[in-house]
Amino acid sequence: MLAHPNVVLTACLLLSVLVRASDDPLRQWGQWRGPLSSGVAPFADPPTEWSDTKNIRWKSELPGKGHSSPVVWGDRIFITTAVAVGEPMPPPVGIRPGAHDNVNTVTRQEYRVIAFDRRDGKILWNTLALNDVPHETAHQSASFASDSPVTDGVHVYAFFGSAGLFCLDMNGALKWKADFGKKHTLHGHGEGNSPALEGDLLLINWDHEGPSFLVALDKITGKERWRAERDEVTSWSTPQVVDVDGKKQVVVSATHRIRGYDLESGKVVWECAGMSTNVVASPVAANGILYAGSSYEKRAMLALKLSGATGDLTGTDRVLWSRNRDTPYVPSPLLYDDKLYFLKHYQGWLFCLNGPTGATIFGPLKLPNIYAIYASPVAAAGRVYIVSREGITTVIKHGAPEILATNTLDDVFSATPALVGKELFLRGEKFLYCIANPEK
Repeated sequence: MLAHPNVVLTACLLLSVLVRASDDPLRQWGQWRGPLSSGVAPFADPPTEWSDTKNIRWKSELPGKGHSSPVVWGDRIFITTAVAVGEPMPPPVGIRPGAHDNVNTVTRQEYRVIAFDRRDGKILWNTLALNDVPHETAHQSASFASDSPVTDGVHVYAFFGSAGLFCLDMNGALKWKADFGKKHTLHGHGEGNSPALEGDLLLINWDHEGPSFLVALDKITGKERWRAERDEVTSWSTPQVVDVDGKKQVVVSATHRIRGYDLESGKVVWECAGMSTNVVASPVAANGILYAGSSYEKRAMLALKLSGATGDLTGTDRVLWSRNRDTPYVPSPLLYDDKLYFLKHYQGWLFCLNGPTGATIFGPLKLPNIYAIYASPVAAAGRVYIVSREGITTVIKHGAPEILATNTLDDVFSATPALVGKELFLRGEKFLYCIANPEK
């Protein structure tokens, strides 16, 4: 029996919508901080409430340890992890151990890239990228897989810093790899700069206690397109690509300068001083304004008007506003409808400003029972999600100091969540969680 023409047409239209949705980058979470690099998922609507026994569609046990965030494209979720194998040993000869409260031994690591089925959490493939002994120790709360991967739905780019950059296809086969040498981070705190992907370029920030640089690679071949030497010390900031006067720029926030580079040539277009040392938080931008912050030996945050900006912007009227207290350290700011959200240092105090003016909308808002936050805040559907290392996620109403929910899971969280469709993906130290309302 033949189907009625209207039924066939409806089915075709529905299939067309699903295909378009699966190809639309704005409906994916292909990189750390989401499709807009701001923390916002414009088409997502995840749950507000969950617990270990509520709204957990699935959870999958994770091998090894990693602070890298999950990325999602279509029906696949990708993470990186480092699996310790063998017995702990002193760092290699000639390499100083970590300072302060760091561990002073290292263990051989298997650097792995894993793909999960978004529907049920089953592992589709688990690719070993490298088996090696780290050349340096790391902070006791860090991991050897803290750089988040990025995907365009065709390839997955897994970055392990000193252990290399690996391009895999969607089935886990290695296509190419690149080695940039060995990083030496301040205090031996470990590595954690994620790559950025724009068009056919893959961008890597390599700031450390040695020759620093920003490099652009051809995403298909892995060949260098350009390299910009940088007069910088260690930073953990991820490059951000912004539109300025119809052209793309790559912005990197660091100790000596925030700099904007021409995407095609790698030439510096503008720069601005004002950050602290140990810059961790990445900047965010929208509507021609860039926001950057840091907090280490001093507190610093500023907004820069980028249209027409060239040369040194320090102390000019291009700096729309600045502040020197209660600024972010580890978590990056969230920019949602010109509202700028950020946490004090990495503590449970939330602020919300009018982005263009810097005027306070609310804050400091104390988040109950939250003390340490490494994950950056994310947002969707008029809600802001803040995940603490203690396993508590606070959900805030967008634009108001109203706590909508406080959710607890028995795990430790350092990775930034991913928001896609009706689901929220959380990467803990023990499990990868798919949080969703029950299917009807």
